[in-house]
Amino acid sequence: MQPRPHDRMLERTLLFVALSIGILLLHSYMTAKFRPPKPAPDRPPVRDRAEAKPEVDKPAKPGAGEAEKTPEKEPEASPPVAEAEPALAEAAPGPPEPPEKLIAIGSADPASPYRLLVTLTSRGAAVIRTELNSPRYRDVDDRTGYLGHLAFDTARRGEGCPVEVVGKGTPAAEAGLEVGDLITSIDGRGVTGYRSLLKALAPTRPGQTVAVGYVRAGKQQTVDVVLRRPPMAVTRPEGDDPLSFLLTLHQVDEVKLADLDKSRFASIRADKGQPIVPRDGAIGAELDGVALRQSNWEVVSATIEEAVFRRVLPRLGLEAIKTYRLAKVDPSAADEADYRAYHLELEVSLRNIGQSEHKIAYQLDGPTGLPVEGAWYANKVGPGWGLYGLRDVLISQNAKTPNVIRCTKIAEDDWGVEIKNEEDELTYIGVDAQYFSSVLIPKKQPGQAGSWFSRAHAIRVGDVTKDLAKNTNTSCRLVSIPRTLKPGEEVSHAYEIFSGPKRPPLLRQYGLGESVFYGWFWWVAIPMQHILHFFEGYIAFNYGLAIILLTVLVRSCMFPLSKKQALGARKMQELQPEIKKISEKYKKDPEALRHAQQELFRKHNYNPLSGCLPVFIQLPIFIGLYRALMVDVELRGAALLGPSIRWCSNLAAPDMLFDWSGFWTSIGWGWFNSGQGMLSLGPYFNILPLVTIALFIVQQKMFMPPPADDQARIQQNVMSFMMVFMGLIFFKVASGLCIYFIASSLWGVAERKLLPKHEKGQNAGQAGPSSPSAPPRREGSPPPGSSARRKKNRGRR
Repeated sequence: MQPRPHDRMLERTLLFVALSIGILLLHSYMTAKFRPPKPAPDRPPVRDRAEAKPEVDKPAKPGAGEAEKTPEKEPEASPPVAEAEPALAEAAPGPPEPPEKLIAIGSADPASPYRLLVTLTSRGAAVIRTELNSPRYRDVDDRTGYLGHLAFDTARRGEGCPVEVVGKGTPAAEAGLEVGDLITSIDGRGVTGYRSLLKALAPTRPGQTVAVGYVRAGKQQTVDVVLRRPPMAVTRPEGDDPLSFLLTLHQVDEVKLADLDKSRFASIRADKGQPIVPRDGAIGAELDGVALRQSNWEVVSATIEEAVFRRVLPRLGLEAIKTYRLAKVDPSAADEADYRAYHLELEVSLRNIGQSEHKIAYQLDGPTGLPVEGAWYANKVGPGWGLYGLRDVLISQNAKTPNVIRCTKIAEDDWGVEIKNEEDELTYIGVDAQYFSSVLIPKKQPGQAGSWFSRAHAIRVGDVTKDLAKNTNTSCRLVSIPRTLKPGEEVSHAYEIFSGPKRPPLLRQYGLGESVFYGWFWWVAIPMQHILHFFEGYIAFNYGLAIILLTVLVRSCMFPLSKKQALGARKMQELQPEIKKISEKYKKDPEALRHAQQELFRKHNYNPLSGCLPVFIQLPIFIGLYRALMVDVELRGAALLGPSIRWCSNLAAPDMLFDWSGFWTSIGWGWFNSGQGMLSLGPYFNILPLVTIALFIVQQKMFMPPPADDQARIQQNVMSFMMVFMGLIFFKVASGLCIYFIASSLWGVAERKLLPKHEKGQNAGQAGPSSPSAPPRREGSPPPGSSARRKKNRGRR
């Protein structure tokens, strides 16, 4: 049979659409891969009177403090103001720099009166790592055994790993390891440094007991240590990127650092085509004679909940003090998950200890190294359209809704609008990850009126890896308003540093309630989240079962509609012979064909669009559940079968049946493991998306009526092709979402199978329910009332 002209036209149209989509996808891929770098813009003149290079009293160890990378072309520096040079040169040299010291405040024990374990370093008086001790929040990527972070310098090598710090409540502390011990082996494997220690612990698993060999007071000893799951670290060191909350002086008298503007990054913009764009060294610049970021501060005092650091600048006659104080849980509220104790108190003090007055402004950086867990599949929601980065920067003024600067924009050194109006109050500023955040909150004391800061903005502190801009290490920077200090005077500012999970009740206690975003479907996502919490807390006690109960609830409420949809599909299947006859009769007249089909549907009380209503109702539910999985920290790390089973151990992530990254790397397809783009599926093979698509195909084959003509056949083939396309899209979605679709599909199959074949008193060959008992018509016979039926009856007479 020759194909009809309109069928050939439909085939050409579908082929055109498919080719157009393919060309657009190929163009997007080739443009992203081979796009030429943007030309470097002309650099405007530096507006500041001085831009000094950093002076480091002692070289920093690799991996400690802020070991700056040297860019290919360092930004030029304007000479300092001439009048300031003699004053700096006449000052007496300062005391020798003390050795680096690591300090741990808080505890890793959930039963302790603390929520955090914070590791500090005297180099820059900075925060190295902030860990949560609650069993709710464990690292979902790292499944090795956790001993505790005992050192910081990963480059040091020797006869063992010196223990520089032991956090309270860690397995190392419970086993009796102390500062000054030298770890020499793990289960008989030799250890030559901190990096070697981490390598020896890599094959271990939580709950495993390892024999730790160490030297104390010249005597070799061994102790058995039971390892645990690694806790979630809200901030952590990342390569040689700067640590968190580094302080320096932005201005002393008339000498000040140049403003960080886009002109500083002209040199690295020319390198956008390279795999990695390095961090600009200007991020860590300091004035001559300051060196607060890189030098070791004196440790004035250190307890389990407070550490005080001091640094004297004799050339300037100034003293800087940083005090970290950890919040404590009231014993009567030990069981309150949202108790207000997820913060550090930071106090910054600058005091004039010289004989002359100075005009001072300081520069304080924010948190760095926030988690990018699940970077190959994770997508973060923001207040606007499109996807956001995994480390966006939040800035709120005058207690208003925060402005979110996307990580991808910061990676391009597009920081957004700086806060330069000194009359506006900075409410908070910080870095926002998918499920956790770390935020600086200024805490003014009575009598402290007016704004503290002349500007505040986002900065990029890490390298930019090609195609992974959303993972760029970002931070924020505050520059205080200059203040003149007479001899003996000081300026002191206090902050709260929130570092914790993005639980709305907890965030509201810190004034951060508007930092959780569900997008445009918040009106569905938030009720869905509450229903899941109710099912998990009172009925199912498991979020996987709670999602199945949610599916049952949704499908039960939709049963009248889905029943009508199923009966409509069955009636459509029974009407196929009539539709085929009409198509043959009016094959050359599309307008008459359309009117004839509408008359047929009206005659049999059938609405072809009625089956779309359940789909439109379920679409917001699907998006709401998807947003809840992307935002709700309680669903993060929730396991389907149990925390000890790796498969489907995080309902907010793909199920990860097994790791196939080694195979793709061995055949030269390392890009396949990155998860960036539709064709890059990530380092794990996921089974639940395949089960989901298989059930979709089964439903399609079971319940879709056979094609009545070539046009219907083409449409069904296109739908089969779209199923394969959906399989690629679904491969990296959250396993909790797949569970919802699997349960919903099985419900739909059971619903269709359990429906009666024909309702009593109704037949597809009748005009509707008003014709109660007409006998069934043989297939192929003319319908009642047709001209063929009347001619046949006259022949019988």
